[in-house]
This record gives sequence, structure tokens and C-alpha cells, in this order.
Amino acid sequence: MKKILSSVTGLVLLLAVAGLSQTTTAPKAAGAETALMDMAKATVAAHGGEKLKQMKTLVMKGSVDLNVSGQTVPAAFSIVFSGEKYYFEVTAPFQQLKQVFDGRVTYSSLQGFSLPPMTSLGFPLLPKVGEAGYSVSAIGDKEKKKRGFRVTTPEGFYTDFYTNEKTNQIKGYDSSFETGGGQVVTTSVEIDEFQTVDGLLVPKKYSQRFDLGPITAYINFKAKEILVNSAISDSVFALPK
Repeated sequence: MKKILSSVTGLVLLLAVAGLSQTTTAPKAAGAETALMDMAKATVAAHGGEKLKQMKTLVMKGSVDLNVSGQTVPAAFSIVFSGEKYYFEVTAPFQQLKQVFDGRVTYSSLQGFSLPPMTSLGFPLLPKVGEAGYSVSAIGDKEKKKRGFRVTTPEGFYTDFYTNEKTNQIKGYDSSFETGGGQVVTTSVEIDEFQTVDGLLVPKKYSQRFDLGPITAYINFKAKEILVNSAISDSVFALPK
């Protein structure tokens, strides 16, 4: 049982920072597209505007609680973004997980399991609004009654952002993606608390749900340290040998 839980825990924690989907969106009227882009730009402004778009690096460290089948597993996490490079590590009592992208090659401690770029989902995707190749469109049909917009990368990765009408801040986001083994995973995030760091409004405390077919997992993240535009050595992204 412990071995099975360890495998599921490892998969879920690694999925928690990555998402992939190949989707198509029906054409929208020019007026609707303009309104969606205006909403997306207002959300970028609410989280720092140009400071967010010019962000070079982001470091987040803290604690995470994972609940699978009623069993809670405490762990510590560390995430580092520098441009398109990233480093992600989770240290749990019985397992250490790591995924690294050095700008050319991706390493994952879960051998044989492929994931999309972590810079193409959620908050790290928001600064790309307005850049060439990144489209803004309506959110998925299932949540079309919510206020929000979808950002899709040139490769087809997407996030549906839901926003507060008064503040334009992100309330949460959804995505779905296909794993290397062909399994479709859906995930939903609700943000509970933000922290202002160097003029940027960054998610500090948030909960995430994963639907993994017969298994549903819940993860609670709480960042204890958030650094923006700090100097980061390339050695951080060195691939394990």
C-alpha cells in the first residue's frame, strides 16, 4: 500500500506544476475578442503590469499537503523559474521528486513519464498575454458562465483563468492535459491568498484538485518564501547525472 501511495503521490505532485492540451476554439466576433483581450490585460495589470511582463526570475519555497484516498502526506516544495528554464523539487517523507529544464533538455525523476513545460501553465503563463503566438480566447464551454479568459501557447498548452470582477485579480484557473501514457488529467486551482513582492502580486496560498480517472487528489500549497528577479546561477538548472 505504501509503495502504491508513493507512486500516486509522485505522479500527482509532479503534475501539480505542469499541464498540456491540444484544443481548438470556435471563431469569435472581433468585439468579443477585444473584450477578452481587455480583460486579460486588466488581469496582468492587477498583478503588476509591466513589472510582471518584465519578470526575469521567480523563486517559491514552502510546504505542501497532499491528500489521496483520505491519506494526507506532508512535504516541502521548491520552484525556480528563470526565463524558460525551471527547477521543481518536492521532498516527501518517503520520496524525493525533481523535474529540471536547462533550456534544452528536460530531466524528470519519474522515468518514462513525460510532462509539458512548467512555464506554460498557470501563473507563469500570465505574463505572456499580448505576445506573438499567445492567443486569448473564451474559456471552455463547461465554465462559460464564469468571468474569465483562456490563454493558449503556440504549442497548444492552455490555462483558463477566472478573475474577480472588482479587482481583476485571479481567483483560480483550470486546465486539462494528456500524460505521456495517454491518460487525460484535469486540474483546478483556487487561490486563497496573494503576496506582494517587488510590485508583483504572486499567489502565496492555493489549493489544487486533480481528477486522475478513478482517483481524485487534493493538494494545498503554502509558499513561505517568494523571491522575484533574484540572481540565479545556471548551476541550479544543471541536469542530474
